[in-house]
Amino acid sequence: MFTEFAFYAAAIPAVAVAGLSKGGFGGAMGMLAVPILALVISPVQAAGIMLPILLVMDGISLVFYRRIFDRPTLAVMLPASILGITVGWLTAAYVKEDFVRLLVGVISIVFAVNYWFGDRLRAKPAAPNGAKGSFWGLLAGFTSFVSHAGAPPFQMYALPLRLDKQVFVGTSVIFFAVTNAVKLVPYFFLGQFDAANLETAAVLFPFAALTTIAGIWLVRVIDQTVFYGLSYLFVLIIGLKLTWDGALSVLAH
Repeated sequence: MFTEFAFYAAAIPAVAVAGLSKGGFGGAMGMLAVPILALVISPVQAAGIMLPILLVMDGISLVFYRRIFDRPTLAVMLPASILGITVGWLTAAYVKEDFVRLLVGVISIVFAVNYWFGDRLRAKPAAPNGAKGSFWGLLAGFTSFVSHAGAPPFQMYALPLRLDKQVFVGTSVIFFAVTNAVKLVPYFFLGQFDAANLETAAVLFPFAALTTIAGIWLVRVIDQTVFYGLSYLFVLIIGLKLTWDGALSVLAH
C-alpha cells in the first residue's frame, strides 16, 4: 500500500474529480483521474487502483439513480459496450493506447465544437437511432477497456437526445456500472489487481463516497440548460487533453 505524501496529494484530487463525475456532475471530467494519478505512479497501476474505486462510486450512484434512466438508450448501447470490451480484450496486445486517445480526443473536439456552433441552436432533440447507439456503445466499451476513455463516445450518442438531466445521469450511471463490472473479468486475467493496489483503493473509498454524493447533489440543484452547457464544455476539455497526450506520444515514437 502506498504511504508517500506525494501519492495522496495526487490521489485525493483524482478521486474527487472521479467522484463528482460519477455523481453526474462534470461528465467526462472523471477521465482525468487516471492521468492525475499517473503523475506519481505508472498509468497501468493507476488504472488498477482506480477500477475498484470506480465500482464503489458506481454502487453509490446506483442507489440514487437505479430507477431513473432511459431504457431504450441502455437497450441499444449496453450490448454493444460489452462487445467493445471483448474486442479490446482480444486485441489488447496489438492496440496502441496512444492512438485510441488521439482518435477519441479529435472526435470529442469535433462533437463539442459542432454543439456550440450549430447543434445548440437546433429546436428538437435528436431522435433515438439504433445504428448510431450501437456504434457509439461499441466504441465506448472498447475505449473504456483500453484507456478508461468511455465517457466521450457515450456522450456523443446520449447528449444530443437531450434527456432530462437526471434521466441522462441515471442512464450514464447504469451504463458505466455494467461496463466497469464486465471489465473486472479481463482486468483480473491481465493482472491488474494485486494486494497493494486493492489496499490503497480501500483507503481512498471514503473520499470516493463523499465526492460521489456531492456530485449527485450538484446535479439536483443545477439548472438543466447550465448542466448541458457544462457537459459539452467538459467534453471539449477532455477532447483537448486526450488529443494533446495522444499526439505527443505518437510523435515521440
